[in-house]
Amino acid sequence: MIPKVNLPADARLDTLAVREGLPATPWGENSEALFLTSSFVHPDAATAARRFANEEEAFVYSRFGNPTTMMMERRLAAMEGTEACIGTSSGMAAIMITLMALLKSGDHVICSQSVFGSTIKLIQSEFGKFGVQSSFVSQTDPAAWAAAVQPNTKLLFAETPSNPLTEVCDIAALADIAHRAGALLVVDNCFCSPALQQPIKFGADLIIHSGTKYLDGQGRVIAGAVCGSTELIEGKFVPVMRSAGMSLSPFNAWVVLKGLETLGIRMRAQSASALALAQWLETVPGIDRVYHPGLASHPQHALAMTQQSGQGGAVVSFIVKGGREGAWAMIDGTRICSITANLGDTKTTITHPSSTSHGRLTETQRLAAGVVQGLVRVAVGLEDLDDLKADLVRGLQAE
Repeated sequence: MIPKVNLPADARLDTLAVREGLPATPWGENSEALFLTSSFVHPDAATAARRFANEEEAFVYSRFGNPTTMMMERRLAAMEGTEACIGTSSGMAAIMITLMALLKSGDHVICSQSVFGSTIKLIQSEFGKFGVQSSFVSQTDPAAWAAAVQPNTKLLFAETPSNPLTEVCDIAALADIAHRAGALLVVDNCFCSPALQQPIKFGADLIIHSGTKYLDGQGRVIAGAVCGSTELIEGKFVPVMRSAGMSLSPFNAWVVLKGLETLGIRMRAQSASALALAQWLETVPGIDRVYHPGLASHPQHALAMTQQSGQGGAVVSFIVKGGREGAWAMIDGTRICSITANLGDTKTTITHPSSTSHGRLTETQRLAAGVVQGLVRVAVGLEDLDDLKADLVRGLQAE
């Protein structure tokens, strides 16, 4: 039996973020050990056979089990309030293993039309060619989700807040719809992380993460994870991992593990700066509309404050006058913001979603998600707020 860290049962999130994982090795290291090994040695052939047959818990092969990866998985599961977690090679791999583990040809998925563009492509195109059916509905309209339910519906998939418009879905309402239909609710918690939001508390069954974003926090590695019950993770996901191998490398797991230690303090600081930036942007000429859940003007502001620990997160999107030409000129005029579609970094990033994160979608799909050509997304980092304001003004003056 793989041992556990001896923590108090009532340890709070910021403590779990620093302490949960595996006990130290006999060497007594204080910082978690990095196990760069592909395989593990067994004392004899009979023990090896038992371990490969899952009759004895042990590490066998790093494709589906490694001490460093398990430390990250246990820590993230504890922070999300779930029983278990499985690390994956990327956030998209986390979504892929979820679909592979839970669906077969003829099954039906209901998905928000506002999710990340690659998620839409994966569900609609890649799994569609294997006979998985899908319907895309308004993120914020529970009635639309309920109306889309079919006898073969197995999953409801939402991302809240959504990328890039920060639309917030009612997790509890969607959980009720899913469970009445005998389906599961999957929530992508990338924008909030467990520091702000724990979807399991509102009835979600599975939580998806791109560890590349806030969990790492410094734009260093690609990683993903799925959190949920032991029954689902061990019974459905681990067998797929053993066969398909979308594994999280031990090094990347270690980087995310260390990133989790500062997750709470980063998210609180970045969320505060993002709200201040969003409030300021609402007063700036040349900006048609600003999207941030912390704003009183946000359509789901009250719901967001309930689900997200009273904080809006670190992503701000806004529509620049002048369409694509105006948005590109504004982005190109900045000197501090990093022009990249990644987010969750300590460095503020700026991007044009219509031609990057949602570039593979049709214009019809983009418009259905509210991703117009003038939309700009800023993921606020840890720079000085006044410097960020000056940089965005510099960009707007370059139009």
